[in-house]
Amino acid sequence: MLKRRIFQSRRWLCRSFSSIIHSEPVRVCVVGSGPAGCYTAEKMLKASQQAQVDIIDRLPTPFGLVRSGVAPDHPETKIVVNQFSRVAQHERCSFFGNVTLGSNVSLAELRKLYHVVVLAYGAESDRSLGIPGENLKGILSAREFVWWYNGHPDGRNLDPDLKSIDTAVILGQGNVALDVARILLRPTTELATTDIASHALSTLEESSIRVVYLVGRRGPAQAACTAKELREVLGIKNLDVSIQESDLHLTPTDEEELKSNRIHRRIFELLSKAATSRPIHAGLNQRQLRFVFFRKPDSFQESKDSTGHVSGVLFEKTVLKGVGPGKQIAVGTGEFEDLKCGMVLKSIGYKSVPVDGLPFDHKKGIVPNDKGRVLSDTSDTAVLEEGLYVCGWLKRGPTGIVATNLYCAEETVCISPFSIHIIPITVKLTEVANHTVFMFASEFLKLSLS
Repeated sequence: MLKRRIFQSRRWLCRSFSSIIHSEPVRVCVVGSGPAGCYTAEKMLKASQQAQVDIIDRLPTPFGLVRSGVAPDHPETKIVVNQFSRVAQHERCSFFGNVTLGSNVSLAELRKLYHVVVLAYGAESDRSLGIPGENLKGILSAREFVWWYNGHPDGRNLDPDLKSIDTAVILGQGNVALDVARILLRPTTELATTDIASHALSTLEESSIRVVYLVGRRGPAQAACTAKELREVLGIKNLDVSIQESDLHLTPTDEEELKSNRIHRRIFELLSKAATSRPIHAGLNQRQLRFVFFRKPDSFQESKDSTGHVSGVLFEKTVLKGVGPGKQIAVGTGEFEDLKCGMVLKSIGYKSVPVDGLPFDHKKGIVPNDKGRVLSDTSDTAVLEEGLYVCGWLKRGPTGIVATNLYCAEETVCISPFSIHIIPITVKLTEVANHTVFMFASEFLKLSLS
């Protein structure tokens, strides 16, 4: 009789578990409302009907770099905001702005409040060159400049001086560097039709900048931009593009690299064509874009007329050295030359910032993780942090485009799927009114990613 009662109780218990599992909400907090955060929230809502997702962000408005990082003349890229808006308006999703991780709420508090915490707050700082003169006035990060012309709250007081200078040097040749060059050189009558911040448009309308240098450590075969971005900047009306013919000379190693990389091959073709082209209508007020390759910054020069302000950059010439199959790095030659300018924009990479209680790899600038699951440290014996995940730049570093975060979120959510499991529990039999029931001695549900 006792065995029969136990068997019946087990059947009842299984039905009860099934009911609880399907009704128990899974509380998820996504920190950061940019592409990585929104894609993660979307994937979570689709992966589990029990998921209830809260998205928090330090800004009052959502969508991160889609709002403040994508260039204002790229409306087609910003269309993804429509998709993210549907995520934020989902009945099982809530957005909370003006909430800063580390000051308004700690990571430890979030981990107590939620079953799962996904960190997707990106990279909101900049890499440093660590060379003399880096703190001179007139030296800005490309991130600051982008935030300024996109109306980001943190960029409202930047106030770059574009009226009293005629030459700017941009360090870097990636997509962000090309965005900045395009904004500086594109006619303001065209920019006025975009959603560029009004204060930035007013400043650009009074700009005296006529020459912009795009400087890279390596050669045109290794340029880090995309063909789309390059075509846009090369397509600016009446822009005089200058590229040294000697920089376009390819070594056998360069040729091997281009054979195996279609994107770089197309970029090199565009640069080669631009080197031999000239604008149809040349004029005295014509703007110039000058690509400079094989140079690395050595120091910033201070103006003699304006104390504390940059007046130029001293560069060391470089050559490429092979360090592995299909990989070359720039090394200095000991030869130097300078470029005079009134403003320098550093587009050398973004940097993520750690928060208290979060494992962080300072060398790589990311949170140590295994396909999105946060690891306790960077050692070989690191263990998985329970319920803590990472996505986007904080996971992989500041690389890729908006759509890259879609695949990044899929890996965090889908490859390591969110699921509910029953953990081993301690039970005991108790006779109550001649019925056998199970009393639970410990928590019976646990959220895990496996």
